[in-house]
Amino acid sequence: MTIEASWNGKVIARSDDTVVVEGNHYFPRADVDMALLADSATTTVCPWKGTAHYFSIDLGEARNADAAWYYPDPKPAADEIRDRIAFWKGVTVAEI
Repeated sequence: MTIEASWNGKVIARSDDTVVVEGNHYFPRADVDMALLADSATTTVCPWKGTAHYFSIDLGEARNADAAWYYPDPKPAADEIRDRIAFWKGVTVAEI
Protein backbone atom coordinates (compact mmCIF):
# COMPACT_ATOMS: atom_id res chain seq x y z
CA MET A 1 0.00 0.00 0.00
CA THR A 2 1.46 3.34 -1.07
CA ILE A 3 0.66 6.40 1.05
CA GLU A 4 1.04 9.95 -0.23
CA ALA A 5 1.11 13.30 1.62
CA SER A 6 0.23 16.41 -0.36
CA TRP A 7 -0.61 20.04 0.26
CA ASN A 8 -1.80 22.71 -2.17
CA GLY A 9 -1.53 20.19 -5.01
CA LYS A 10 2.15 19.40 -4.33
CA VAL A 11 3.28 15.90 -3.31
CA ILE A 12 5.48 16.17 -0.22
CA ALA A 13 5.97 12.48 0.56
CA ARG A 14 5.19 9.10 -0.97
CA SER A 15 6.01 5.73 0.57
CA ASP A 16 4.98 2.10 0.85
CA ASP A 17 6.77 1.92 4.22
CA THR A 18 4.86 4.18 6.61
CA VAL A 19 4.39 3.42 10.30
CA VAL A 20 0.99 4.33 11.75
CA VAL A 21 0.95 5.62 15.33
CA GLU A 22 -2.16 7.19 16.85
CA GLY A 23 -3.73 7.39 13.38
CA ASN A 24 -0.81 9.29 11.82
CA HIS A 25 1.35 7.93 9.02
CA TYR A 26 5.05 8.45 9.72
CA PHE A 27 7.03 8.52 6.47
CA PRO A 28 10.70 7.50 6.23
CA ARG A 29 12.76 10.69 5.85
CA ALA A 30 14.18 9.29 2.59
CA ASP A 31 10.66 9.29 1.11
CA VAL A 32 9.96 12.95 1.97
CA ASP A 33 10.88 15.82 -0.36
CA MET A 34 13.01 17.66 2.22
CA ALA A 35 13.48 20.60 -0.20
CA LEU A 36 9.84 21.53 0.58
CA LEU A 37 10.36 21.62 4.35
CA ALA A 38 11.85 24.42 6.44
CA ASP A 39 13.11 23.97 10.00
CA SER A 40 10.92 25.38 12.75
CA ALA A 41 11.85 26.30 16.32
CA THR A 42 8.62 24.71 17.59
CA THR A 43 8.78 21.68 19.86
CA THR A 44 6.17 19.81 21.88
CA VAL A 45 6.45 16.99 24.39
CA CYS A 46 4.53 13.72 24.34
CA PRO A 47 4.74 11.71 27.57
CA TRP A 48 5.40 8.40 25.81
CA LYS A 49 7.04 9.45 22.50
CA GLY A 50 9.32 12.24 23.69
CA THR A 51 10.04 15.68 22.22
CA ALA A 52 8.65 16.41 18.78
CA HIS A 53 10.36 18.89 16.47
CA TYR A 54 8.57 20.60 13.58
CA PHE A 55 9.02 21.62 9.97
CA SER A 56 6.98 24.14 8.01
CA ILE A 57 6.00 23.33 4.45
CA ASP A 58 7.36 26.04 2.16
CA LEU A 59 6.14 26.03 -1.43
CA GLY A 60 7.45 29.53 -2.15
CA GLU A 61 4.06 31.04 -2.83
CA ALA A 62 2.46 29.29 0.15
CA ARG A 63 3.65 28.30 3.62
CA ASN A 64 2.05 25.95 6.16
CA ALA A 65 3.73 26.60 9.52
CA ASP A 66 4.59 23.59 11.68
CA ALA A 67 2.69 21.19 9.41
CA ALA A 68 5.17 18.32 9.79
CA TRP A 69 6.74 16.80 12.88
CA TYR A 70 9.30 14.21 13.83
CA TYR A 71 10.99 12.72 16.88
CA PRO A 72 14.79 12.85 16.48
CA ASP A 73 15.32 10.95 19.72
CA PRO A 74 12.08 9.15 20.63
CA LYS A 75 11.59 7.31 23.88
CA PRO A 76 12.08 3.51 23.64
CA ALA A 77 8.33 2.84 23.32
CA ALA A 78 8.25 4.95 20.14
CA ASP A 79 11.55 3.95 18.56
CA GLU A 80 9.72 2.74 15.42
CA ILE A 81 9.14 6.39 14.41
CA ARG A 82 12.79 7.43 14.62
CA ASP A 83 13.86 9.17 11.36
CA ARG A 84 10.22 9.41 10.23
CA ILE A 85 8.05 12.45 9.53
CA ALA A 86 4.28 12.88 9.96
CA PHE A 87 1.95 15.61 8.69
CA TRP A 88 -1.16 17.54 9.74
CA LYS A 89 -2.68 21.05 9.39
CA GLY A 90 -4.45 20.49 6.09
CA VAL A 91 -1.95 18.09 4.55
CA THR A 92 -3.81 15.31 2.79
CA VAL A 93 -2.47 11.87 3.68
CA ALA A 94 -4.09 9.10 1.67
CA GLU A 95 -3.58 5.76 -0.01
CA ILE A 96 -2.95 6.07 -3.74
